[in-house]
Amino acid sequence: MGDFNLTVILDAIRRTAGGLSRVELAQIVGLSPQTISNISRRLLDQNLIVEAGKEGSGPGKPRTILRLNPGGMYALGVHLDPAVTTFVVLDLVGSVVRHSRIKTPGGNDPSAVITTIAAEIDQLVADSGVDRSRIAGLGVAAPGPIDLDNGTVVDPPLLPGWDRVELREALAAATGYSVLVDKDVTSAAVAETWAGGPSGAGSFIFMYMGTGIGCGIVLNDEVVRGTSGNAGEIGHIIVDPDGPPCDCGLRGCVKSSCIPQVLVAEAEAAGILDGSRAGNSAAEVQQSFSRLCALADGGDERAAAILDNSAVLVARAVSVVTNTLDVERVVFGGPFWSGLAERYLERIPPLLDANSDVRLIHPVEVVGTGVGEDVGAIGAASLVLEHTLAPRAQRLLLES
Repeated sequence: MGDFNLTVILDAIRRTAGGLSRVELAQIVGLSPQTISNISRRLLDQNLIVEAGKEGSGPGKPRTILRLNPGGMYALGVHLDPAVTTFVVLDLVGSVVRHSRIKTPGGNDPSAVITTIAAEIDQLVADSGVDRSRIAGLGVAAPGPIDLDNGTVVDPPLLPGWDRVELREALAAATGYSVLVDKDVTSAAVAETWAGGPSGAGSFIFMYMGTGIGCGIVLNDEVVRGTSGNAGEIGHIIVDPDGPPCDCGLRGCVKSSCIPQVLVAEAEAAGILDGSRAGNSAAEVQQSFSRLCALADGGDERAAAILDNSAVLVARAVSVVTNTLDVERVVFGGPFWSGLAERYLERIPPLLDANSDVRLIHPVEVVGTGVGEDVGAIGAASLVLEHTLAPRAQRLLLES
């Protein structure tokens, strides 16, 4: 209970930009002044918080403000994407201290990729100048599906040869850090709660626009992972009953109708894009998709029509999820988001409102991520901070 209360107090301080006094903490979290004082002393001794001056202009003694100490703890994050692998060093307040990005090594040899990742992490830490003893661990955001309990990647799309790869254990052995592995969409949602600001509070879904489309789920400030860690797989929600066939046997699923690979193929078939791609790798799809977005932004009506139609389809999928979960916000992000942002933020809110079962009770806000384009890697590092410091009901369970 003491450890849980510590995380509750730390979380309250973290979520208040200007910091809180001990009196304000007691009012917010409902603990006794003595408990607040004792836990604050523990946090100060651990360098997780600092006393940041005094405030108060009225009668009575000025109050000492407590804030997070950015250098009190660090975390490493890796976003393993089929096209590009991104690395960050994150401080305690969610700011990126150091960043790097490499092309994901090709071929079907996961061990070679793991060796490359480990070497890049060592270089990143050296370049950051961060004291290794203050690094709480390494988080990895990987394409789903995953086996969360075992830290295993299970046959993700566009990563051939990655079936049942024990990524957590392999990276722990290669780097010497404690390692957490989670899905990229879940990691993005965690990033939003830790570093996204107002968009990461309360109940929301994070619509991850990547090689595929998935969603991370946060309800009442707590990330929802599901039984096996694979919550948010929305690829087989039907958004166009007359649409193209899907490998699941149905027609018009998200996966077969509106992911970037499908939109690129549609543009190539219509002669909007040159259809002479050498292959269908994630990097090639990403380059072609960027060209499609550029054409649409430049006034190509046929390119714009493809993206506008995709907004309608994505809005239908989002409506299913928001109506099911009754969230207050939809946050979009991911590696393919920047090219769609302006168009989607204009078109999706009214479509979502028209299909909302709760529109007479509360609006559903639609925003872009407050974290930025590295949301996957920042989310991976945030996994470590969340696991170490965030208040979770599971902390109250007694081990047998």
